[in-house]
Parts: sequence; C-alpha cells; structure tokens
Amino acid sequence: MPRLRLLLLLSVVSVVASGAIFACWSAGAGPDEQVAADDAPAQVVTRVLSPTRVMLFDELPGRVAAYRRVEIRPQVGGVIIQRLVEEGARVDEGQVLFQIDPAPLKADLAIAEAGLKRATAQEAHARRNLERADLLLARNVASREQNDNARNELALAGANLAEARAVVDRRRLDLAFATLRSPTRGYVGSGLADVGGLASSSSDKALGVVQDIDRVYLDLRLPAARLDAVQQATTEGLGAIEIVGPGGTPHARPGRLKSSGIVVDPGTGNASVRVEVENPELSLLPGMYVRVKMPRGVIANALLVPEEAVLRGATSAAQVVVVGADGRAERRDVRLGESVGGEVVVTDGLSAGEVVAIRGQERAEDGMPVTTAPPQQASLPAVGQP
Repeated sequence: MPRLRLLLLLSVVSVVASGAIFACWSAGAGPDEQVAADDAPAQVVTRVLSPTRVMLFDELPGRVAAYRRVEIRPQVGGVIIQRLVEEGARVDEGQVLFQIDPAPLKADLAIAEAGLKRATAQEAHARRNLERADLLLARNVASREQNDNARNELALAGANLAEARAVVDRRRLDLAFATLRSPTRGYVGSGLADVGGLASSSSDKALGVVQDIDRVYLDLRLPAARLDAVQQATTEGLGAIEIVGPGGTPHARPGRLKSSGIVVDPGTGNASVRVEVENPELSLLPGMYVRVKMPRGVIANALLVPEEAVLRGATSAAQVVVVGADGRAERRDVRLGESVGGEVVVTDGLSAGEVVAIRGQERAEDGMPVTTAPPQQASLPAVGQP
C-alpha cells in the first residue's frame, strides 16, 4: 500500500514539472512571435483616382396630381333617369355620362316658343300702326303726338320680341344641359350619382369626377437656393428628370419641368415646382407619393472616393489615406463636396493618379508600410452617368 501511494505521488510531480517546463518555453517564445506580427505591413484595398464626369441630382418627394380633373356638375335641376358610365371607365371628350329628365325642360321651351310667337305678332302690329301714323302725319290728318306714340309702341314691341327670343334660346340651352357630357377624356372616379337621384345646380356635391391621367403632374417642394440651378440644368438639357414609384420601381418615362412657383414659403424656404410626365401605363395615380431626381449640374472632372474610405480625425476633419510610391501610408486632410451614389466628391487635397485606400485604411497610420490590393471591379458603384 505505501508503495502504491509513492507511485501516485511521483506521477503527480512529473505532470506538474512538465507543465512548468512547457509554460516557460511558451513565455520565452511568445514575445518574438508577437513582434514579428506587429512588424507585418497592414493590408489595404486601393483605388487609383481618375477624373470622372458626375451628374448632380436633387432627390425630392413629390405627389402625383391628374393632368386635368373635372367635376361633373349639373347646370339644370331634375331627376337623373340614366347613368351611361360606370366607375373606373375610360371616357372620351363629349361622351354622355348622365341624362336628366327632359320633360319639364321641354315644357318650359314650349312656353317660351309660344311667348316668342306672341311677341312677333305684336311687333308686326306695331310696325303697321307706325306706317299708318306716318302716312296720316304726312297728310296732316294725325298729330305729331299720335305719330310719336305709334313709334314708341313699335320700340316696346321690338324689345319684347328680343326678350322672347332670348328666353327661347335659354330654354333650348337648359334642354341641352339635361344631357351631361364629359368635357375631357379621362377616367371616371368613384362616387357617381345613381339613377333616380336629384340633380341640383346649387348642390355642393358633384355627380361625378373625370380625371385625365394619361399624363400627370408631380408637385414638389424645392429649396429656393437650388431653384436657379435646376432651371438652368433643365434649359441646358443636362439630364432627364427621373421618377421612382412608391414601390421603388423606376418610371419608364422621363419628366420635364413644367413650371415653378414665384413665391417662396417663408416658413420652410421652399418653392413649388411642377413636373409633367407621360403615364400611358397608369402606373402613377393621383395622390401617390413618388421620388423625383432632378438634375441640377455637372462636375466634369470629379475625383470620387467611397464614403466609407473617409476617416474623421479628432477635430472632425475629413481624412483619406494615400499610399505613396514607397508603399507607405499618408493620412491627408481633404475637403469634401457632393455625395453621389455612395461616393463623395473630393474638392481639395487629392490629385488625379494618386492611390487611395478604400478599405482597411483605419489600420494604416502615417508612415506605416502597407501592402495593397486592387478592388473588386464588381463592387464599385457606377457613378457619373447622366
């Protein structure tokens, strides 16, 4: 039994001694390996700067409005006896939409026509009386006063005849107004009046709405400071106005600047801008919100770096790591301009042909040697295309 305990004690001592030896060997070898790792150059992904043509855009929210919106309102009162369209239907200019009961209007026209006949007869009678009065006055049989009275009667009869003709014309118009036609081509909105409803010219509610949306307007709010640049870019034809629908799908047709407001909102400093765009597929509907990219200028020889390549120093100054011909990194202060498609224009601090680090640059300090690798071409965003 004592012999067994002795063997166990020797085994434990042997294991502890082996661990101590291994720890000492590891402690002696570690610092050298760490120094070797620290001396290894940092690896960065680089890009050679080359001038690029960049189109500048303002991306703004806009709301779709119909090119033409017409409310169908009756000009005469009556009961609706026919509705010849359904909600959502496409109609042409002049197409019949509603028919108001014409019977009362026909009766009014008949009364007016009877009044016209009476006024015509009275005018003819007064004219004959004046002719006789002129003849009697010439023979000194009638007095001047009688002749003046006859002349006055003819004038009154002529006025009554003109009034009767006007009443007939008005009644004919009322009868024509009983047939309500679309004043424009477009699509019929919801909320059409039903057959049997009462049409009234004094009602606040329209019988229906027709909207022309084969082309539409986009109403925008643009900062007044950029209004001149947008107008100038449109005049020079620098680029198309692009529209992106609510689902993020680009609209197939380009827009064009239609008008701009002449008054600036004092609260926001924005001016109203209206863009017109063709809409044959009806993908843009009134009331929708869309994104509109409006060109406002071009930078002919821009130097671009990815936004993630820009470092911020302790003073919040923008810095870019430039790799020199000797393979060493240089942190350089730069001045930034416009952002374009995930990249930013460097307006000062860099020159064409220089090599900049676009990934891994945060590990590169001033004067540190670095190893470089070219970027994957497929990962670079396309910029500079109008």
